[in-house]
Amino acid sequence: MPSSEPSSLNDHAERLARVHLRELIQDPQRNEQLRHRVGPLLVDLSRQALDGAALQALGEALEATGWQQVRDAMFAGEAINRSEGRAVLHTALRASGSRLPSPAPAEIRHEIEQTLQKIERLVTALHAGEGASYGLPTTVTDVVHIGIGGSDLGPRLAVHALYRYRRPHTRVHFLTNVDGQTVHDLLAGLDPRRSLVIIASKSFNTQETQLNANALRTWIARAYDGDDRKVARHFLAVTARPEAALAWGVPEAHIYPMWDYVGGRTSLWSAVGLVTALAMGMEHFRALLAGAARMDDHFRSTEWSQNLPVLLAMVDHWNRNLKGYGSRAVLAYADLLRDFTPYLQQLEMESLGKSTGHDGEPLAGQTGPVVWGGVGTNAQHAYFQALHQGTDIVPVEFIALIRPDHPLHANHDALLSNVLGQAATLALGRSREQALAEPARLPEGLSAEALAAQRELPGNRPSTIILLDELTPQTLGSLIALYEHKVFVLGHWWGLNAYDQWGVEPGKALARQIAAVLDAEATDLEGFDPATRALIQDIQDRREG
Repeated sequence: MPSSEPSSLNDHAERLARVHLRELIQDPQRNEQLRHRVGPLLVDLSRQALDGAALQALGEALEATGWQQVRDAMFAGEAINRSEGRAVLHTALRASGSRLPSPAPAEIRHEIEQTLQKIERLVTALHAGEGASYGLPTTVTDVVHIGIGGSDLGPRLAVHALYRYRRPHTRVHFLTNVDGQTVHDLLAGLDPRRSLVIIASKSFNTQETQLNANALRTWIARAYDGDDRKVARHFLAVTARPEAALAWGVPEAHIYPMWDYVGGRTSLWSAVGLVTALAMGMEHFRALLAGAARMDDHFRSTEWSQNLPVLLAMVDHWNRNLKGYGSRAVLAYADLLRDFTPYLQQLEMESLGKSTGHDGEPLAGQTGPVVWGGVGTNAQHAYFQALHQGTDIVPVEFIALIRPDHPLHANHDALLSNVLGQAATLALGRSREQALAEPARLPEGLSAEALAAQRELPGNRPSTIILLDELTPQTLGSLIALYEHKVFVLGHWWGLNAYDQWGVEPGKALARQIAAVLDAEATDLEGFDPATRALIQDIQDRREG
């Protein structure tokens, strides 16, 4: 056990290591203590290897860190992102839907509301076919959102998950990767004169976004014989550098702000969500914000023992630092939530994938686990074998809907029954005796005992079940905010800055140097390491051949 943990936590971990989950879940009082509801979200932690005493010890360890003071500082707009000297105010973006008064600075709340009103005017005009009055194309049939990372994952998740709320006659497309094949194939099916392009880039110089935006500008320019004024009508920008967007060719009236106090991975709630509002209407976008605000209120006003983000963080801390599990699988049993795991990968791994603390010293414990997963029941036919019988234990989070938005109830019952069945089997396992007792064809030369040993499941594998009453803008907003606040708690607990990402930049800078060589703008390879030089040379030789 890591020495950085309080001795009481280590004692509980050692004690519970000798207790199987099939024994723990026989206690109804414990199960009730580990099952909580906030509005339309139910979180069931009863299949985690915890009991009341261990949970209390976790709560006391977290309370000793003073997390509430840092939480309140975040909501008030203090610069808790210390390495960059910035506030962390994505919560202020949805404060209009809160029942609690926002402690964010008044000027920030004012500029947020002004931006929301600007978005609403644009959305209303486009949906009414009056885009020309805003300097946009008269008719828009397709919206292309260009962004990467947080400028893509959040809006993509919301637009796909809330498909049934989409407005008719407007198709939405996302361009993120720099792969030109995707751009080429997308444009083949669009009309340049009826397409609106949103460029979402905080710096407005992200390589992937710039290349894709340039490709679309060239494509639209051909339709207007290079008339820059007409081309400009087709572009909107969301950025923290409006001067760069203006220089690129986006009209000033078409530029929306992205503020320094909002990180990319929490920017869905800002003007980056413009594409979401265009796809489903402003009333549903505001409902998404209100759902997140509801979870904000819960996080701000609820003691740790009932606080869903805090409880999720406790479970993650327990599994990572007391149990030593290195990854976590997130499985949405709803195709509409197919983008949820990729969204969480950025939210959690970019935020918590750190090994250095605020003070510049190495961290003593383990930090963010690898987040992976997919969609059930597909996943059951891919990697559940390893989850049930593999040598590594992987905690699982199951996310499902109670009420679907379709009449195929047999299909939906199959989804829910698989969630409950898989979670129960992960926890309970199947004993050797059960495997022997179950009928099975015995291949020649194999004993019944040997076959039963292979069919035995150890169980004692933890999982969490999160049930949403139904998938609406409000419930999706609450679900995303739940995970955002969990990340905050873990970042504070582990002593790291969850709101910077220094690890990505050096590779991107080196990529720009390599691109200059591949584009023949530079020829000197001496600045690269021998392995990289060899591959550059091979690429160049094969191109010439």
